[in-house]
Amino acid sequence: MKKNIFTLVQLRPFLCLWASQSVSEMGTAMTNYALVIWAYEQTGTAASLTGLTLCSFLPTILFRFIAGAVADRWNKKHIMLAADAFAACGSLAILLLYTSASLTVMWLYGINFLLSLMNAFQVPAAYVATSLLVPKEYYTKTGGLQAASGALISILSPVLGSVLLSFGGLEAVLAVDLGTFAVAFLTLVFLPIPSLKRDAQTGKESVGQNILSGFRFLRQHATLFRLILLIAFVNLLAKLGPDGQMPAFILSRTENNQSVLGAVQSAVALGLLAGGSLISFLKPPGDDTAGILLMCVLVFLMGILFAVSRHTVLWCVFAFLQYLFAAAMNVYWGAKMRNDVPIEMQGRVFSARDTLQNCTIPSGLYLGGILTDRVFEPAMRRPSVFRQLFAPVVGGQNGAGIALLFFLVSVMGFAVCTLCLYRHSGKRTKTVK
Repeated sequence: MKKNIFTLVQLRPFLCLWASQSVSEMGTAMTNYALVIWAYEQTGTAASLTGLTLCSFLPTILFRFIAGAVADRWNKKHIMLAADAFAACGSLAILLLYTSASLTVMWLYGINFLLSLMNAFQVPAAYVATSLLVPKEYYTKTGGLQAASGALISILSPVLGSVLLSFGGLEAVLAVDLGTFAVAFLTLVFLPIPSLKRDAQTGKESVGQNILSGFRFLRQHATLFRLILLIAFVNLLAKLGPDGQMPAFILSRTENNQSVLGAVQSAVALGLLAGGSLISFLKPPGDDTAGILLMCVLVFLMGILFAVSRHTVLWCVFAFLQYLFAAAMNVYWGAKMRNDVPIEMQGRVFSARDTLQNCTIPSGLYLGGILTDRVFEPAMRRPSVFRQLFAPVVGGQNGAGIALLFFLVSVMGFAVCTLCLYRHSGKRTKTVK
């Protein structure tokens, strides 16, 4: 009991930051949901929604390099306060435009772009701030809490956003969003976050040199660099398979049954929530790298079982487990980065890591659609040796082609990650001896 009380006292600053930021993220998620509905009602086109996503995605990728270096050079709390204030101004601008009947989709594009730009600076600053507030032995547990709250926000924000839209319209959603910003901003104002002095090398270097130093650090630390390359490969396979084409898989296999798709997507969200929550209560692994690799192996094993299944219940079970293991992998990966990277370099190294491991995602999304429509689906529809070979595995009905793609990328990921885990275990055994 005394230990638990002592732990809560140690983590109180982090818990205050985490709770207030989670409340703010919930408000932002509800607003994003409401704006997607509003934009579609105005235009009736999917292209308008794609444009909103693109404007929210591009700045984070394009400016994360600079943001990481800035997070290491400037005061973390000031960066986060500026980002929160700017985000509040964005929501206020949307509210004023809407109430004056001047809001258009083009306005949303511009505001989303600017908000995403500020988010690119806030994320690395918040990452480093968490490292400053949390003792090392609690990195995994706090990472689990962050993962669980993120999953819970994904589950609840559409529901709460719909309720607010029904009773108060877009004005009510935006008003609640501004209230959540106020909670996060005021909490951050009064929350003491330790300042971090720049190391001598960082002070001498320009911002451009700081940016490159994040990549140099990763290149000089072989284990981290190899893990980043592996995660980049995992992201490529994930976007080729379940993470990128889940709706297409379910709808093609069930003759466009949206209820089944909703059930599977709910299982995914619950898996993420369960994974983050479970890690918060488990003892951290003695070897972070082994934990990351084992979770990757289990993710792809569930992917294999998901691909060959042909029943809603099985899809839900394997999707739940797959994303539970994925959430655990992300928590272990975040903890390893915090443990292995000096705090004074975490902003730029974190940004370099994200850029490298996420650079394969667009290719995976693009190639997944092409391979499904032009290669695997046609091959599984016509009589051939190819169909005879794989039909016993994935079936021969509608959606067999995309199921085969899921199966093959999952087998490939399982094999590669198992080999990496085996080699890491062998090296660790030799080191212990």
